Amino acid sequence: MAANWAPHSWKGADARQLPDYPDAAALDAATTQLGSYPPLVFAGEARNLTADLARVAAGEAFLLQGGDCAESFAEFHPNTIRDTFRVILQMAVVLTYASKLPVVKLGRMAGQFAKPRSTPTETIDGVTLPSYRGDNVNDIAFTPEGRIPDPQRMVRAYSQSAATLNLLRAFAQGGYANLHQVHRWTHDYMGRSPWAKKYTETADRIGEALDFMAACGINPDTVPQLAQTVFYTSHEALLLPYEQAMARQDSLTGDWYDTSAHFLWIGDRTRFEGSAHLEFLRGIGNPVGLKCGTSLEPDALLRMLDTLNPARVPGRITLITRYGHDKIEAHLPRLIRAVTREGHPVVWSCDPMHGNTIKAATGYKTRPFDRILAEVRGFFAVHRAEGTHAGGIHAEMTGQNVTECTGGAVAVTEQSLADRYHTHCDPRLNAGQSLELAFLLAEMLNAEMAERRRAAA
Repeated sequence: MAANWAPHSWKGADARQLPDYPDAAALDAATTQLGSYPPLVFAGEARNLTADLARVAAGEAFLLQGGDCAESFAEFHPNTIRDTFRVILQMAVVLTYASKLPVVKLGRMAGQFAKPRSTPTETIDGVTLPSYRGDNVNDIAFTPEGRIPDPQRMVRAYSQSAATLNLLRAFAQGGYANLHQVHRWTHDYMGRSPWAKKYTETADRIGEALDFMAACGINPDTVPQLAQTVFYTSHEALLLPYEQAMARQDSLTGDWYDTSAHFLWIGDRTRFEGSAHLEFLRGIGNPVGLKCGTSLEPDALLRMLDTLNPARVPGRITLITRYGHDKIEAHLPRLIRAVTREGHPVVWSCDPMHGNTIKAATGYKTRPFDRILAEVRGFFAVHRAEGTHAGGIHAEMTGQNVTECTGGAVAVTEQSLADRYHTHCDPRLNAGQSLELAFLLAEMLNAEMAERRRAAA
């Protein structure tokens, strides 16, 4: 256990990006209620994820992390959950088939509600109200009543997360993830995409391999892994009253775990020395992510790594870089060299979304697909040059047929952004763009694996 730590010790540190609840008694009642609820995930599952991420850190697996920028109460529907799960399965199949590496599947789901904001208030037509901080804090509707932080929203978020997790577990273990279903994961609306055709070709080859294996007596009855998958959940550990309420002490080890998700991360706005978020996460046993932007200096990162992972446990820390397509090659090498020099066993993952957000001429916030791909290419190029493993991707995406990010093979233009722009916060890749990203990732990952094989020969 971490020294001098308790689930509430974050309250003595610098807590930013937290809502100002006007009713302290209501907040206490909500967190007490949450504290009496069952855990959403279990300590053993979090330990399994740490072990899987240790393989990623060693270059023996790849991390695929994706899902909504911000879940909402209004759009909560089993089809929405299913469609995002389908896209992640498709992406994982493409990556595994190309690289021959297992893919660790980690959803931004079942808890990704709270969002950091650049300012505590926003003004529209001369009216100033508190900023929208996610559905587990306040309402997106721009009204005085809706923008008051309501702690009972955390209880509703817990219930929605529990239902989402229940469905995800059913999909992962109940036959939906069976590799024999690989053709059925494609969304109907993706028919126009050339990447859907390429996916069908990949699925055909997988089907042929499965038929051969079945003839040899290898089928889901003899190898259950063919009929199911392991799927983990994650979210930004931003709303600390909620995370504290979900902290539980493991009866087997005595260690503390945040049972709201398997994996928690600290965002770029709350990732600093002395942060309350850093203080909370240093004491939990879950694997932890750190978003790394342009403001992060190597020495500060090393001190935070010593705080979060003093025992240097492989798989404990994932560094999620988010620079922008034109900055990654200038900033990332400094961090890689410092971390490598100090021997910290981290997973390196690329978030190509947050550094590439622009405002279109039509007024919509968007992310050009070519810039997203450029940052991913830069990420792989830097790791190739440094001799380290490009370990993962962290993408905001959805299975819905949205038009939020411009570009891609079935081009979304600035003029078509308004057609299906549904996000509660940041623009997301749609299913077609996500699959296109997976194929391009597969090419880069395959090239990296081939180079490693040559070096080992």
